[in-house]
Amino acid sequence: MCGIIGFCGYLDAKQELIKGLAELEYRGYDSAGIACFTERGIEVVKSVGKVAGLENKLPSRMESGCGIGHTRWATHGGVSEVNAHPHQCGNVTLIHNGIIENYHELAKELEETGRVPSSQTDTEIAAMLLDSLYHGDALAALRGAVDRLEGAYAFCIMFADQKDVIYCIRKGSPLVCCSSEEGSVVASDMVALLRYSKEYFVLPEYQVAKVTKNTITVMELDGTVVSPVMLSIHWDMSAAQKNGFKHYMLKEIHEQPEAIRRTLAPRMKKGEQLLPDFSEDGISDELFWDTNRVVITACGTAMHAGMMGRILMERLLRIPVSVEVASEFRYEDPILDEKSLVILVSQSGETADTLAALRLAKEKGAKTLSIVNVKGSSIARESDYVLYTHAGPEIAVASTKAYTAQLTAFYLLAFRFAYVAGKLSAQEVSEYMKGLDGVGELMEKVLEQKDKMKELSKRLTPAQDLFFIGRSLDYALSCEGSIKLKEITYIHSEAYAAGELKHGTLSLITGGVPVIALATQADVFAKMISNVKEVRARGAMVILITKEGNTAAIENGICDEHLVVPASDDIFAPFTAAIILQLLAYYTSSYRGLDVDQPRNLAKSVTVE
Repeated sequence: MCGIIGFCGYLDAKQELIKGLAELEYRGYDSAGIACFTERGIEVVKSVGKVAGLENKLPSRMESGCGIGHTRWATHGGVSEVNAHPHQCGNVTLIHNGIIENYHELAKELEETGRVPSSQTDTEIAAMLLDSLYHGDALAALRGAVDRLEGAYAFCIMFADQKDVIYCIRKGSPLVCCSSEEGSVVASDMVALLRYSKEYFVLPEYQVAKVTKNTITVMELDGTVVSPVMLSIHWDMSAAQKNGFKHYMLKEIHEQPEAIRRTLAPRMKKGEQLLPDFSEDGISDELFWDTNRVVITACGTAMHAGMMGRILMERLLRIPVSVEVASEFRYEDPILDEKSLVILVSQSGETADTLAALRLAKEKGAKTLSIVNVKGSSIARESDYVLYTHAGPEIAVASTKAYTAQLTAFYLLAFRFAYVAGKLSAQEVSEYMKGLDGVGELMEKVLEQKDKMKELSKRLTPAQDLFFIGRSLDYALSCEGSIKLKEITYIHSEAYAAGELKHGTLSLITGGVPVIALATQADVFAKMISNVKEVRARGAMVILITKEGNTAAIENGICDEHLVVPASDDIFAPFTAAIILQLLAYYTSSYRGLDVDQPRNLAKSVTVE
């Protein structure tokens, strides 16, 4: 959840680290710091707040070609300069992403040797442990530390007596590395590598990267040199920049049609019929032959995509499909066997709870398939099968294009699975695929209405509470709309299945409370209109979202605002309605004067449990 950058090369290290931290700031922005080898030894500068504040504190005399930098998302200890990284103890200067679970126990042991921490962080304890183990042999110290540390970590370490060398090791939390003419770079996210190279590798767990300005040597803990698996980035630096948009979130909302087209393109093989094709993904139809149950597990927005996938799959396949919160999955002793297919969903491919769920599923003998956006990520590497969403980099904390790309992946899987199982004919699947292929164009039409959402958001800006209601696919989308709104506007928001209103929720509806009602599904449309009347009768300010052609809402005057998405098959309405909910959240946050891309207390990639 923190941002890590290390640079060893021929440029000004402090400036390269600042650039890298600015690119990684979406991973954590409570505080920041850098450490560099200089003629005076290792010098550290830290600052509370944004990276810009750190940059203003850097002394011009801090000349160096090698250093490490960190931007923090606080876990252990409050937001303060003393708790910011890097941490120093004796010969060791260290930055860390992750959580050391046994740091209390280690702290007590280290205190007996005279080492007393000055911060409240688990990271300083790791630095103290490494210093206690270091006697000139970095690998020996790392071996000893790995034996003692429990939890997740990605470390970049500088030893005072090994000038211009960075050592890196990880367990759970991600680290990626690249070499270029400018030098060697290590980071928590490939976004920070783009300025140097499109060729990179993911550092495997428990292997050590020794980073110098000319080389990155990867070793086992016993010193055996290994060759990393090289990967390629297929997007350029502009994909990770705002490109004229005020915020990354707004840019990423607009990128959704193209992200969906990129996700579809390698799986759209046109023949006599238009059928989903996963041959390039290495997913054969055998995966579906012997599957009698599907379990989808994920966190947050990815789980909401899974909720949509569950409804679609159960409708088409007629087999049990469940959605499980990844953070609870391990502790519920799930019933899985070799006929179960577990689908893991994660934008980053590094979500700690989802990775733990994957490992449990494999232990129980289930087949595993991951839907992820990052090539070479931990979840992708450990799954039996992987379906990459080609959404490109997503920088805003609030997920938009990753969500709709995940929906696209679920629709493709459901269509192929139903065809293989004989539940849909080739002609039926082909018609569905044509509809999915046209979703991007429909989303572009909704984006043309963004000024209407912008104006409407002014009515939501003063709200203290807000509710979303819907049924079926609309309820699944309501859950996503609600989390999107609450995470960037700080308005208390809840999503409810509209049929449950009379079972308690109506007590929360009072005069002027905004209710966003989704009614895009024909089979429950009449019932949704009845639910809208119920909240309207209790004074709610109702925003109704329907498909083109449903004018009853306006004629009957049962809503304050009526938003319309283009006509399509009902199953594709969530794609277009999602744009409306995202824009409402975005503009409401903007009108409230908040940091849209970096909301308080949240980070983009949750790599701790």
